[in-house]
Amino acid sequence: MAAIHRDDLPAEREALVERYLPLARHLAARHTSSGEPFDDVLQVACIGLVKAVDRFDRNRGVAFSSYATPTIVGEIKRYYRDRTWVIHVPRDLLELSLRVERTADELSAERGRPATNADLAAKLQIGEDEVRRARDAVRARRTTSMEQRVGGDDDSATLGDSFGVDEPGFVAAEQRAMLDSLMRCLSARDREVVRLRFVDDLTQDEIGSRMRISQMQVSRVLRSALDRLRSVAAAAA
Repeated sequence: MAAIHRDDLPAEREALVERYLPLARHLAARHTSSGEPFDDVLQVACIGLVKAVDRFDRNRGVAFSSYATPTIVGEIKRYYRDRTWVIHVPRDLLELSLRVERTADELSAERGRPATNADLAAKLQIGEDEVRRARDAVRARRTTSMEQRVGGDDDSATLGDSFGVDEPGFVAAEQRAMLDSLMRCLSARDREVVRLRFVDDLTQDEIGSRMRISQMQVSRVLRSALDRLRSVAAAAA
């Protein structure tokens, strides 16, 4: 099974959305700017969560939380983008700009790195000059100070604390790439146990049921495998 679709597994889809609603709420709280109703941003975050569930492909070996975070944040940023144009931009360029930015978020979430102009041109089947033109048009949006406080007091985070930073999904992608190279030192069984725990987010009990071993054995395998990975990583440093 590659992805979860509404018609195929409605119960599993609904359960996954419900399980990660706290993540959507947390990201909405982080990215709610002053004057913007939290409930509106939360609704957008939930839309992003549902999109992440529908697009998630388990065969890629990525934990759902790592995939969902940049997808939800991208949806929230798109919400602000669509509301903040103040300088007149031709309609065709406006629509192209939104398509380019939306595709950039999707590709970044899928690949774990920022999308290049070449990536976007290939995906949208347009020239790189058109991509650059569309991205330049983004400057026609309302500017907001990055020092603006998200909360109502002097100790609250600023917009600069939440925008323009590395998203967890990108960091996780780098960590997975490093882990893949290190995992070669483990046996096939140990690799599978590590994958189920740290990629699929399964509990030790769930792994035991899947592998038909006890939870205690799973714990021992994980401890031994992690010790082995640390040793190999230290030797390679």
